[in-house]
Amino acid sequence: MANTQKKISELDPVWSRICREAEEAVREEPLMGGMLHGSLLHHPSLQRALAYRLSLKLASPEMSEQILREIADEAYDDDPSLVEAARADLVAVNDRDPACNRYIQPILYFKGFQAMQAYRVGHWLWRQERHDMAFFFQMRISEVFGIDIHPAARVGKGIMMDHAHSIVIGGTAVVGDNVSILQSVTLGGTGKESGDRHPKIGDGVLIGAGAKILGNIKVGHCSRIAAGSVVLQEVPPCKTVAGVPARVVGEAGCDQPALSMNQVLEK
Repeated sequence: MANTQKKISELDPVWSRICREAEEAVREEPLMGGMLHGSLLHHPSLQRALAYRLSLKLASPEMSEQILREIADEAYDDDPSLVEAARADLVAVNDRDPACNRYIQPILYFKGFQAMQAYRVGHWLWRQERHDMAFFFQMRISEVFGIDIHPAARVGKGIMMDHAHSIVIGGTAVVGDNVSILQSVTLGGTGKESGDRHPKIGDGVLIGAGAKILGNIKVGHCSRIAAGSVVLQEVPPCKTVAGVPARVVGEAGCDQPALSMNQVLEK
């Protein structure tokens, strides 16, 4: 097992860094040794560690940790893009969140990262037409992390959900790659309409805290949604919108607002 883990680590620099950070953390805080070994160091790969961590978080008297872990393992084995997205999300959080300086932090402590990986397994279940189990995942993600993402929603990779409290993403929503979403954001509908009714968010978008984007509208790539805005109309690419209702107030401020995380509106 040790030789196998070493070979996998050598082929996967992200997992190698995670293991190295976990070993350093055990030396610095021996009382955390049990948690760090159980969550990270006892596993041969990132996907196995994620399956363990998610099952531990989502388990309840209604669904055991063992069953949830088997589901997550099956999902990761069937679809390698799930762990590829997890790596991209992990790098995104580390790069964009000034509170993060180690890869182990999002896996162990950040509910935004954990909820996103649990959603990805739930979305895999949805695509397998295992809708009831997907809805169970949605329910537990909401109960445990305070984030409600419909399993039918399509979310890209490199996602950073900062603070990740009270985020809602509807079932026909689409979120592109490298998007940053702050707390209390809603990607919702405008009423009781059915069908395709939720926003389509382009790549590289920054969505500020408390923003509400409602209806089947497009938010162009590399745009910026100011905190507290209510967006009811299409947002052009590379623009900043603000207000209630939101309107264009200027350019996005940089080429990649989701990466810069600059939320200051220039006068």
